[in-house]
Amino acid sequence: MKSLTAGHLKTGLDSMRRAKWRNFWTMLGVIIGVSSVISIVGIGEGVKQQISGRIQHVGSDLITVRPAQLGASGATPLLTGVNITGTLSKQDADSVRSLPEVAAATPLIAVAGDIIADNGSYNGGLVIGTSADFPDVINQKLAYGAYFSDDDDSVPVAVLGSAAADKMFKEQVPLGRTFTLHGKQFMVRGILNSFDSTPLSAEANFNTAVFIPSVQAEELTNNSASVYEILVKPKLAKQSAHVVASIKSKVGSLHGGQGDFSVLRQSDSRAASSDVLSLLTNLVAGVAAISLIVGGIGIMNVMSVSIVERLHEIGIRKAIGATNRQILSQFLVESTTLSLIGGVIGILIAALLNVGLRLTTNLRPVLSWQIIVLATGVSLIVGIVFGSFPAFKAARKDPIEALRAD
Repeated sequence: MKSLTAGHLKTGLDSMRRAKWRNFWTMLGVIIGVSSVISIVGIGEGVKQQISGRIQHVGSDLITVRPAQLGASGATPLLTGVNITGTLSKQDADSVRSLPEVAAATPLIAVAGDIIADNGSYNGGLVIGTSADFPDVINQKLAYGAYFSDDDDSVPVAVLGSAAADKMFKEQVPLGRTFTLHGKQFMVRGILNSFDSTPLSAEANFNTAVFIPSVQAEELTNNSASVYEILVKPKLAKQSAHVVASIKSKVGSLHGGQGDFSVLRQSDSRAASSDVLSLLTNLVAGVAAISLIVGGIGIMNVMSVSIVERLHEIGIRKAIGATNRQILSQFLVESTTLSLIGGVIGILIAALLNVGLRLTTNLRPVLSWQIIVLATGVSLIVGIVFGSFPAFKAARKDPIEALRAD
């Protein structure tokens, strides 16, 4: 039986070599489908791991207070694409900070406007007004210099993200250098360590951000700037659920009982991101499944053509004693081989895409052996299912009619 299967496999490969380009275009649907499924699932899993890594870095007990709607629509277009609808104020941040179970709380205030630095206008990042607690709340250290303190609220100083420092001054340590924002001159006091970037996230990219004291942000915008987040660190991690309830009660009373804000723990943010990624993954996987079906139909058509071209061969084999089962097995092996080779090529292309994305973007796709095995199995199933009809057709051919064929 093993030698018979090996013979069928050799026959199938010989058949493919006789019509290389035709078989390649036939396999294209399988190649696209398999490479798409593996790539998009790998990207999704990679982003989930990056989000988990960032959560571990800032702390799983971090609590985020946001306006009720933080998304694509809103009155305040930010440079990073994050738009705000809802109301949060510095008073809300102060009230949260006053809670006895809260260790620290810091507002993030969005300031629109172009920065004029040594290299001209810089509009590649967000200007954020915040407090002296910001580095401690998110567990972020400074690479150079110092962060501003509560005593610096009236002083125009700034701390830069690592990418902002390079883009504004073309150097990594521009301490003491100045830039202009809304006609006011700010001095660079410190440079933050690089943040772990999280792609496909609603969070602003802090590596390209410029941080200034919240009082300065309010002065620059005549107290009209929007607080788009309040970051909260509880005194005890195990009290996170209790702290969330206290924040909702405190801020809710300030807002007259209006539910125009949301309080999220890290697990909530991770779940929301996972839901979005799963939706995108399922969408692309559905499109890839259509490609696999198209590839399967192509295999069925090519096998049907191959049967017509090889009627004489089928007749001879039946005349010398080949059974219907052997003929069926031969063509099933050929169609499965065609689909499997397409699957292998798709896996190789997905691996190359993985390397390319890692080298050129901040995405870190994860290619798990489970998804590779699944893709290989799907390729085999496509070959068997769509090769069955022409294989059965070949097996039922009358040997006399087949021998009469040219």
